[in-house]
Order: sequence, then structure tokens, then C-alpha cells
Amino acid sequence: MATTTFSGPIKAGTIKNTTGTTVGTDVANVGQVVMAQTFSADLSGGALAAQVTDVVIPANSQIIDCVIDIITAANASTNLSVGDTAGGAATILNTFASGTDAGRKYPTTQAGAALAWQDTGTTDIRLTVTASAATNAGLVRFTILYQQNNNLA
Repeated sequence: MATTTFSGPIKAGTIKNTTGTTVGTDVANVGQVVMAQTFSADLSGGALAAQVTDVVIPANSQIIDCVIDIITAANASTNLSVGDTAGGAATILNTFASGTDAGRKYPTTQAGAALAWQDTGTTDIRLTVTASAATNAGLVRFTILYQQNNNLA
């Protein structure tokens, strides 16, 4: 399937500016498109120390969610962290316990690193993944959802 690349940020809606008070006719309804990038981490070789991924989040983006899919269960629970190459190993997600079951996990900002979710800062960030335990099995897929250049700082 073909893909199309936009420079973004992408906004969608039918009414760009409010010129009156009638919803659906002259009240702005434009919103930002939510973007997503995904990367995987192989846990079969043991602990990971800030392994650099191919995911780069654009400057001033707002992280909306971090979804974790345990594709293949690890033989032991491990603490997962997602950070960036400039700000540290836990700027997005700080020590989320994976458990030993396959399935989808939804860490919240209570899992740590909530400040980086509001605004990623003035430069692009390249993500890293860290796993603490000496596991010999497991495959984890991370999906980061964000609004590009929302600039909430």
C-alpha cells in the first residue's frame, strides 16, 4: 500500500475560524491529528541499557499515550522505561513493571515521567528503551501517540 508523507502538523476540520455563534456553521471545529510511532524491544537477550530506537518525536509535541503490547511473554517481570537520547532513559515512561503475561498494557502518567508528556521540548527527541531484568524470553511493542507541535510549554 502506498503512503503519503506530510510535513505537519496536520489539522482537520471544516471551519477554521469562528465568525459567529452557530455550531456547525460558523464556530471553529479544527483539531490536530493524533500521530503514532511504534518500535519493538527483544527481551530474549537479557537487560537492555537505553537501547536507541528509530523513533523520533518532533519538537514541542504532546505525548498522549504510551501503549505497551507484550507480544511474547518474558520469563520474568522486568521494569520497562522509555526515554530519549538527550534527556535520559526514563523521560517518557519510568520503570513500568511488565509482568509475565502477554497482552496489552496501558501505563499512566502515574508510572513516572509525566512532565515529558506535556511537551517534549524545543528539539526533536529520539527514543530509547530500557529493561532492567535478565530475561531470556519476551518481545515488547511500544506505540507512542502524540500531537505534533502542540507546544504546551
